[in-house]
Amino acid sequence: MGIITEVTLRLYGRQEAISAAVCSFPDVEAAVNTVITTIQMGIPVARIELLDPLQIRATNRYSKLDYPEVPHLFLEFHGTEAGVREQTGMVQEIALEQGGNDFQWATREEDRNRLWQARHNAYPADLQLRPGCHPITTDVCVPISRLAECISETRKDIEKASMPIPMLGHVGDGNFHLLILPDPESESELAEAEEINRRLVHRALAMDGTCTGEHGVGMGKIGFLEEENPAGVEVMRQLKRALDPDNILNPGKILNVS
Repeated sequence: MGIITEVTLRLYGRQEAISAAVCSFPDVEAAVNTVITTIQMGIPVARIELLDPLQIRATNRYSKLDYPEVPHLFLEFHGTEAGVREQTGMVQEIALEQGGNDFQWATREEDRNRLWQARHNAYPADLQLRPGCHPITTDVCVPISRLAECISETRKDIEKASMPIPMLGHVGDGNFHLLILPDPESESELAEAEEINRRLVHRALAMDGTCTGEHGVGMGKIGFLEEENPAGVEVMRQLKRALDPDNILNPGKILNVS
């Protein structure tokens, strides 16, 4: 099942088209391969979001939707009406080759808004999978050519985990997220969550990726950043000491200066 909504705008005296779409796939690999092929062919897609089956289940419950509980891609296309038609047609063909279901069209703007609102509500939707959990968010980013491999290996960890772990991501640039949902009263689950995160980051670094594509370093990924770019961190440390010798500006974040 898929839905595409199209909105036509008047901008600078010419018509602009914005089309949003959602398409289901038999497995995550098929969805990711659709993304990889789309990017490699140079098709200009404004947004490509991946939601795995567990994320779709949470989204359905929270936003009162009825998508099949299989991997989905959410996409958005911008451009002229003719350009958008061409872009969506090309992506549709790629998706079909990967086993994706055909796109269906609608014309109401509210359908498009509702589609993306469901995606934006992913975090509160996930919390309802395990009320009272201690959510741990993490993300990595890898080259597009390694995205399918990284996600496939990560899903092996997810499938063995003792807690729910939805996956979603801005896969058009190789970035994806896990929301790990351990019991805050369980030391073993918290340790397991930490190990899953460690394996995820080391996997991304081994694939020439980065320890975070969006969430940032904060305190939790200080060590990973040093592993990723020790020379760059040392330069940052020297600048920190020069500009903040008393270490009073946001101490303990991004890098250690001791």
